[in-house]
Amino acid sequence: MPSAPDSVDPDPGEWLLVYDGGCPFCRQFALSSELRGGLPNLRIVDGRADAPLRRRLQGRGLALAEGAVLLRGEKAWHGAAAIRQICGLMSPSDPLLRLLVPLFGDSSRSDRLYPLLLAARQVALALKGLPVDPDRP
Repeated sequence: MPSAPDSVDPDPGEWLLVYDGGCPFCRQFALSSELRGGLPNLRIVDGRADAPLRRRLQGRGLALAEGAVLLRGEKAWHGAAAIRQICGLMSPSDPLLRLLVPLFGDSSRSDRLYPLLLAARQVALALKGLPVDPDRP
């Protein structure tokens, strides 16, 4: 199980992916063994389970309720940009990831499709009785 970081800023050579562990789709993507193996120095953290981390991200304008966050050094990607960045770094063999890489590797396509992922996330969270924003009941 991924652990909470000591700081919201990863080490300079480390990637930090913060996802919503309450969402089964987000969780499946984030915890994919191939995702972990395909990106060296990737640390994956369930942001829903770490309120201090969420507050630090919100202080940077990166709300978990609006999408996953990918950090490397001082750089941050949020939502569609985070998924696009991850997809651009991978050469997967996993069927789900092989589908996502071409779909989300293109900027305009990922910007159009990401709201559909957010909608699916909202439905999944509602079915589980969880709020979309973990900081608002």
